[in-house]
Amino acid sequence: MRRTTHTVWPAAFAALSAALPSQSPVPRHELFDRVHHVVVPSYRSFAPAPRQPIEIERVQARVEILEQTARTTLQVELRNPSSMQEEAVLLLPVPSEAAVSQFAFDGPAKEPTARLLPADEARRTYDEIVRKVRDPGLLEFAGARLIRTSVFPIAPRATSKVQLTYEHVLEADGDRVDYELLRSEAVGQTVPWEIVVDVRTKAPISMLYSPSHAVNTDKISARHHRLRVDRAAAAAPGAFRLAYLVERGATPAASLFAYPDPKVGGGYFLMLLGAPHRTATVTPRREVTLVFDRSGSMAGEKMDQARAALQQVVEALDDGEAFNIIDYSTTVERFAERPVVKTPETLAQARRYIAALRPIGGTNIHDALLEALRQEVTPGTLPLVLFLTDGLPTVGCTAEQTIRDMVAAGNPAQRRIFAFGVGQDVNVPLLDRIAETTRGTSAYVLPGEDVEVKVGRVFRKLCGPVLANPELTTVDAQGAVTTRRVRERYPQLMPDVFDGDSAVLLGQYREDEPLRFVLVGDEGESRRRFSFEFDLAKASTKNSFVPRLWATRRVADLIDQVRQAGADTGRPRVAGADPFADPKLKELRDEILRLSAEFGILTEYTSFLATEGTQLDDWAGLLIGCQTELHNRAWSTRTGLPALNQGLNLKVFGKEQTVLNPSNCYFDGNLARVETTAVQQICDRAFFRRGNQWIDGRLLSAGNLQPVRTIQFGSPEHLQLVHKLASENRAGTLSLTGEIVLRIDGEVLAINNQK
Repeated sequence: MRRTTHTVWPAAFAALSAALPSQSPVPRHELFDRVHHVVVPSYRSFAPAPRQPIEIERVQARVEILEQTARTTLQVELRNPSSMQEEAVLLLPVPSEAAVSQFAFDGPAKEPTARLLPADEARRTYDEIVRKVRDPGLLEFAGARLIRTSVFPIAPRATSKVQLTYEHVLEADGDRVDYELLRSEAVGQTVPWEIVVDVRTKAPISMLYSPSHAVNTDKISARHHRLRVDRAAAAAPGAFRLAYLVERGATPAASLFAYPDPKVGGGYFLMLLGAPHRTATVTPRREVTLVFDRSGSMAGEKMDQARAALQQVVEALDDGEAFNIIDYSTTVERFAERPVVKTPETLAQARRYIAALRPIGGTNIHDALLEALRQEVTPGTLPLVLFLTDGLPTVGCTAEQTIRDMVAAGNPAQRRIFAFGVGQDVNVPLLDRIAETTRGTSAYVLPGEDVEVKVGRVFRKLCGPVLANPELTTVDAQGAVTTRRVRERYPQLMPDVFDGDSAVLLGQYREDEPLRFVLVGDEGESRRRFSFEFDLAKASTKNSFVPRLWATRRVADLIDQVRQAGADTGRPRVAGADPFADPKLKELRDEILRLSAEFGILTEYTSFLATEGTQLDDWAGLLIGCQTELHNRAWSTRTGLPALNQGLNLKVFGKEQTVLNPSNCYFDGNLARVETTAVQQICDRAFFRRGNQWIDGRLLSAGNLQPVRTIQFGSPEHLQLVHKLASENRAGTLSLTGEIVLRIDGEVLAINNQK
């Protein structure tokens, strides 16, 4: 492989970039006169008809970050499908201050070189390709700087490799450092990517976070983490974004992304929060109450697995920690009057007690939970409840709402309930709400899964929080609590923070003054307090992932409110009554549909927005469709596979969503994975496809999709609009193929992007 190497130290980046404009630019409109193929690894390759484009077979990205400097190496495998030699150049959108350090090609290229184009030359290059090949896709990179390579040949029906390395200084915001690898946002792109990132720092790394792609992280050491984007996640479209926080003393590492939006009176924020250091020398002890369903339906393999799960938890407790076993069917029985400390004697007694459990009778959930919550707490411990059931309440008080209210009101020790539903015959909304309101979690064991494995996986994480009962409040400049600066924050109730945990919080902010938070929580018997202040001056439309993730959490919360409103109250329901006659439910329906349309967030209740034939200009009809789905599923469905799938969607793709979901993936009523390419989320906008037309989601609620005028692709007015939107970080909204109907500065326009 021939290699041309340029060594560029970070301190020289600015000087190098400043010197570039003096180099001889490529004359306007001459790129395709000199070479037939232009390869953009972030998107695709271009060739004027009738030539067959060069194929991008694979892109491998290897990123090395040392402190605030990133070195990105891309190896691009290119295949020439034709029977003749083809010549190509490679264009790579990169951050503005990037500098080329290496370029290599494994063919007979003559003195292969690569250089960063000045901003004006990069813009002319974009314009030229758009005019020549009339493909709007490249417009999403308009405004970005470009690295351009020299001409290189690719032999007939052969595969060649191009390797390019660039370096740049990363932006920092307090304890946070950001990295971005530009790639196409177009759903359905098929170029396979492999992305590996090594992060090395002088201070310990508190957390790594990618809002764009799910990552797997290996902690090599406290100051060296390696992450990989697996193949499935790497196939997701969009730029790869990474943020990492480093530790600075005893205060938890924290940072804030902000997106400005005048229509909400300020904007949206995403707060990253690392776990604080443990100051106590002893890890807090646990008190675990195992609430175990031994009703007749547990007979067989489920009973054997459940007994093994109980045994596993008791054995895993440390000496000096406490436990109790409450087993229930028609009646409620207890291993002990109150939790006992684990000793060799109590452990032996528990083994015999567990072995003697036999399935019989009904399911008295209300009284079993009541007994668990009313126990005296073992002093100096964190009280936890592992609650397991395989069925609906059939004995005693069976009304869902009454059980739910009892847990909320009758939990003086603030016991955390971790609920496990075994099989499909469980009330999913009830278990979800019980867990959520007590800072616990819910999990479901499907047929064929092992109860012991599911319970053990959750229990292993509960090794004593570094911050229990955490409360995050917003304060003013004087430190007084204020309710006016932040609205619609998610999660509203923070879970306990365990060692190694990190939190992602989203909300809306009002006004542009610095945003201040106070976090308090318990570590053992002492109360800890931390203060954070964030300047909103760096709020940017580049952070378009923030409002979309916020809207995802918001929609999930609204859907869950509808779901919980369908709870059995113990009173007979009136046949044929419409629950959406209640103004509160109607308001929830309206907001769910509005947010789904504006942000392009599809759920099982609004999937019809992506269905060809649905009239997007009939807002009243769309509301009826949304109401029907919410009524039949969220409000009415409590048990079975359709209830499990809703709970799973609300958790994985809703309340716990921290990564963008561009294909709007969700699980249907049979737990089959559903995705769509009929909705496109680009920059901070969402578009719905109808035939060859893409409709701006913000237009749907107005019911008027008629543009006032049409702008032709490639016209002077079109290029002027491209440059305007590029200055707002929104040029990508013009990159869809077909006709785009969107609102710009209050005016509805049609952009004719026909090829």
